[in-house]
Amino acid sequence: MSKLQNLQKETLKVGGMSCAACASSIEKALQKNEGIAEAAVNFAAAKVTVTYNPQKISLQDIRRVITDLGYEVIEQLKEAETKLVLPVTGMTCAACAAAIERVLNKLEGIHTATVNLATEKVTVNYDSTKLNKKMIISAIEDIGYGVHSEEVVEQRSADEHEMREQAELSARKRTLFFVLAITVITETMMFLEYRYNIHIPHHDWIMLIAATPIVFWAGMPTHRGAWRSLRHGSANMDVLISLGSLSAYGWGIAAFFIPNAISFMGISSMIMAFHLLGRYLEAIAKSKTSGAIRKLLELGAKTARLIVDGKEQEVPVEQVKVGDLLVVRPGEKIPVDGEIVKGNTTIDESMVTGESLPVEKLPGDSVVGATINKNGTIQLKATKVGKDTFLAQIIKMVEEAQGSKAPIQELADKVTGYFVPVVVLIALTTFAGWLLWGGTDSLGRAVFAAIAVLVIACPCALGLATPTAIMVGTGLGAENGILIKDAESLQTILDVNTVIFDKTGTITKGKPSVTDIITLNEFNEEQLLTLAASGETGSEHPLGQAIVNEAQKRGLSLKEASSFTAIPGKGISANIGKQQIIMGNRKLMQEKNILLDQVENSLKQLEEEGKTAMLVVVDNNLVGIIAVADTVKEESHLAIEYLHKSGLTTIMLTGDNERTAKAIAEKVGITRILAQVLPDQKELEVRRLQQEGLVVAMVGDGINDAPALAQANVGIAIGTGTDVAIEASDITLIRGDLTSVVTAINLAKATFSIIKQNLFWAFGYNILAIPIASSGRLNPAIAALAMAMSSVSVLLNSLRLRRKKIKAEL
Repeated sequence: MSKLQNLQKETLKVGGMSCAACASSIEKALQKNEGIAEAAVNFAAAKVTVTYNPQKISLQDIRRVITDLGYEVIEQLKEAETKLVLPVTGMTCAACAAAIERVLNKLEGIHTATVNLATEKVTVNYDSTKLNKKMIISAIEDIGYGVHSEEVVEQRSADEHEMREQAELSARKRTLFFVLAITVITETMMFLEYRYNIHIPHHDWIMLIAATPIVFWAGMPTHRGAWRSLRHGSANMDVLISLGSLSAYGWGIAAFFIPNAISFMGISSMIMAFHLLGRYLEAIAKSKTSGAIRKLLELGAKTARLIVDGKEQEVPVEQVKVGDLLVVRPGEKIPVDGEIVKGNTTIDESMVTGESLPVEKLPGDSVVGATINKNGTIQLKATKVGKDTFLAQIIKMVEEAQGSKAPIQELADKVTGYFVPVVVLIALTTFAGWLLWGGTDSLGRAVFAAIAVLVIACPCALGLATPTAIMVGTGLGAENGILIKDAESLQTILDVNTVIFDKTGTITKGKPSVTDIITLNEFNEEQLLTLAASGETGSEHPLGQAIVNEAQKRGLSLKEASSFTAIPGKGISANIGKQQIIMGNRKLMQEKNILLDQVENSLKQLEEEGKTAMLVVVDNNLVGIIAVADTVKEESHLAIEYLHKSGLTTIMLTGDNERTAKAIAEKVGITRILAQVLPDQKELEVRRLQQEGLVVAMVGDGINDAPALAQANVGIAIGTGTDVAIEASDITLIRGDLTSVVTAINLAKATFSIIKQNLFWAFGYNILAIPIASSGRLNPAIAALAMAMSSVSVLLNSLRLRRKKIKAEL
């Protein structure tokens, strides 16, 4: 026990890793040192997490082990930093969100705190050594807002979510029905009296009786929100509505005692009625903006069949644990991520890959939860459950993106911080102006105009303009296989003028195969391929795997290799029995002083055909060439052509030599090539292009290109589902075709077009409406209706994004 207590855990950011072999070498080197209990390297995130005993080895020694290997320790990450996402209740407008952010960001230990009004969530990054969850919740509750008891979880029941949402809407609907029923009666009375001069006995008393429950019962949440806001030194939308309705109600009472005064009692109830109508319509529209999350939640299986003591037992999917044995019959959804242990089948993986054709699966193959088993009964072992499943990770990423803020929102946030106090000041100025220069009945006119100013102003539209469009846009992206890390990435892609493509697995299919075998020095094809494949058995590189696959296809018996070394961007070396094997490209041969004169013509021909030539050397003698080629994806040429038509520059980045790279580039229409770039130099190439003033998007497989993806203005990881390293990218395309890059750009353009329309309307509405209201020409009831509709119009405009055609029409 004491040994465990002495252990410490640190995470270091490491630069210079270029492939999985680098990660493996760091892990092995660290684990050899006494005092290190565990070392784990995340290559995609460029992080090394070490659990160690500080009495036996220091952090400085750990850093030295890494740097001695030739890597760079960039920074020590704060292990204590914790991320918390909490659903907040009681927010009514952007001013509420600004107030919560202001209070949280003042707390010591808070790194960032952002509130999203549209999702009604607060995201906090904080130092867990200085703060805890309870203290953060208390800070929010102390300023009058509520927090759900549990942190937002990634895997929720879609039915439960729907039920809670429907219950809230039903409660609003019942209140609104009561309010509108009374309002229709009072408005009919007012219309008959003022239009047809029909006098209704006890008119003012009926108005008083009708307005009281509307203003004080139905409007109580609004008044509470206003009082709570003022009590904590801020002001929100509730303050304006409360002041407006209570002022009109108060003037209605005063009119009983002031001769010839016009009562505003009916106006007070109309202000509150239209406010509640707007809130109800806003809630309906808001629920539709989160439709993508609901669709994703519905994809998951609700139940699973566990095999317990040889018998099947149906349980809720939440009860499945890692290692459980499950049975899935034809037509059923795979409940969790797992590995097939028995049975053969085909699985519809369109949810992950976008491919309509089912994929054949055998024992040992991985399966993804929420995909559909087509035609065979299988048994699988659960490998990832709950929040760790692929579907849950997608939902988490979409939720985080929907809760993030785009830089374009900064101006709206600044305005909303001062909006309500400024509107109250304008209302007071309007009141004073009419009182002094309003002529006859100046007091009544002053109250009339001031109330109109209070209720027509709408900070809600400003607060909803950006986040609602981001919610719909990121959700639409998820439905099309595009996962966006945050709103800033979506905005940045609009400024991109250069797109860099990695070759293997991005432009090409990433499944190379052997095309040519050229033998020298009395070696035959089988001998050469056997030696080459034996040497490559320890390699993770696609080219090496292609050679091993070709040998297996021919039924060759491979030999055991020792002293295997991967040489990043160049090749491999290994010992097979008493023979030393070196296999790789021209660069490696030059370094080893191997003459290529006798094969130069063959090399040139292979390279011009777009093939990668692997030279094989045995005991310092060149014995042959194995050529490997990858097939260009069918849609690559059309996608790149579309980017060119959009005015974007495209560049292909590859470790291949100039001739091979040029052959591939010509097939897809790329004219600028960066060839013979080693994996650890890709990041430098991206940085060099940025120094030229270019705004760069890097498109790669998300694993080998992780440093370059992180360096680019926008990193786009392209792959097929679970193989994508999400951490390294800003945008992840879970379907492996380049048309998704075009779709992502179209999505960004459509989303920010809607945002600009929303902001134009929100600012324009307030700039025009407030002066009109202060002129005294606008009935406060009409002003309240206009206010309610302004925020609803922003929401409806955001929902238009769902009908936009963002898929690349190539």
